[in-house]
Amino acid sequence: VQLVESGGGLVQPGGSLRLSCAASGFTFSRYGMRWYRQAPGKERELVAGITSAGGSANYADSVKGRFTISRDNARNTVYLQMNSLQPEDTAVYYCNAWRTSLTYWGQGTQVTVSS
Repeated sequence: VQLVESGGGLVQPGGSLRLSCAASGFTFSRYGMRWYRQAPGKERELVAGITSAGGSANYADSVKGRFTISRDNARNTVYLQMNSLQPEDTAVYYCNAWRTSLTYWGQGTQVTVSS
């Protein structure tokens, strides 16, 4: 099982990034997918989640209206489009796959928002 995040980097406040998470080794279309983030000295927090078929998504209040989660089950990939980024969005972003008692994690990708 592998979850490989990409797309992180340094961006100025107000900018945008699109994170991708490529999955392999399991039946991607049967798993809900989530993005978490962890800032230095803080606990890991749930940012966004999407159901296995992509029909429903939910977001943390802090990112509603700015971030959009989506998935392409044909490509075994989940995305996180991040707009209007702010310094408080700086964190390592992790991809997570879940189904009942099973859960898998990626290694994370760093997002830094700074001028």
